[in-house]
Amino acid sequence: MHRLSVIVLKLALTLLILGTALWGAGFLYFRLPGTMAGLAAIGFGGAALAGLVGVWSGEARLPLGFAVLFVSLLGWWSSFHPSHDRDWIPELARLPAIAREGDVLTVSNLRNFRWRTEEDYDQRWETRRYDLAKVTGADVFLSYWSGEAIAHLLVSFTFSDSVPLTFSIEVRREKGEDWSALAGFFRSYEMAYVAADERDIVGLRTHARKEDARLFRLSASPRQAHDLLLAYAADINDLAAKPRWYNTLTTNCTTVVYHLVGTVAPAWKFSLPLDPRVLLSGYLPGYLQRIGAIRQDIPLDELIRRARIGDKARTLSLDDPDFSEKIREGVPAGRP
Repeated sequence: MHRLSVIVLKLALTLLILGTALWGAGFLYFRLPGTMAGLAAIGFGGAALAGLVGVWSGEARLPLGFAVLFVSLLGWWSSFHPSHDRDWIPELARLPAIAREGDVLTVSNLRNFRWRTEEDYDQRWETRRYDLAKVTGADVFLSYWSGEAIAHLLVSFTFSDSVPLTFSIEVRREKGEDWSALAGFFRSYEMAYVAADERDIVGLRTHARKEDARLFRLSASPRQAHDLLLAYAADINDLAAKPRWYNTLTTNCTTVVYHLVGTVAPAWKFSLPLDPRVLLSGYLPGYLQRIGAIRQDIPLDELIRRARIGDKARTLSLDDPDFSEKIREGVPAGRP
């Protein structure tokens, strides 16, 4: 029995060392410059291997040495702090802020760019006002650029007296900085909110990037959309006051929205079950249909077919004041 306990302990330590080795090597690789990054990652992996040898040979100093090295790495990790003060790419240079006076929301730093290509665009930042009493609902855009598993999520709030207000959660990149999903695990990027006109934020994906954009009308009541919009406003202001890291797994365009909905859903008597499709965002429509957030009386394949608005959007000018209304033509309403 004692022998079995020792083997189980050694197996647990093996898994622990392998996990910390993978994380530490990744952190060093993505946070150090040039060839130093690869050498440091290999060196950390070698230290982990020595620790494993020590676990199974009884040389306690080897895993203890690796543990000291790992704790030192954690100390360096904790020294990284997010910032609002970097040389950001133009489209993420400003963070929105939202002020409320009664039923009026004033959104500052609302982005309203006009995109010809990703490199060629007109910059416009605006302040707009929205009447909370005129919220009619909320919609979801999913934009696909590489297969069906992953898509970028946009949430758009509709009003009876104005064009929609759309929010996107983004990786806030610096000028000259490339995006890597793996680097996003290691405090490489800050998170940004974008508040935008649909002609900007949808048009970027349909016109400039030629992505496969899909629109799903949510079965949210005006009250539910109102509550969610206020949850967005609070988090947008929190981020404007205090920067935070983007994380590929835990703080991304779907998990943050999942959390925001979760904060207001109890008042709707509405639950949000955990589901891998929250992370595999390309499959989010199936999850939304499962929880009743989109139409359940229409087969999912048909909903997806009718949700594809990319080709239709590309026939429209991004200066068309009826852009948002026209891309919704033929898309099933959120409620029967």
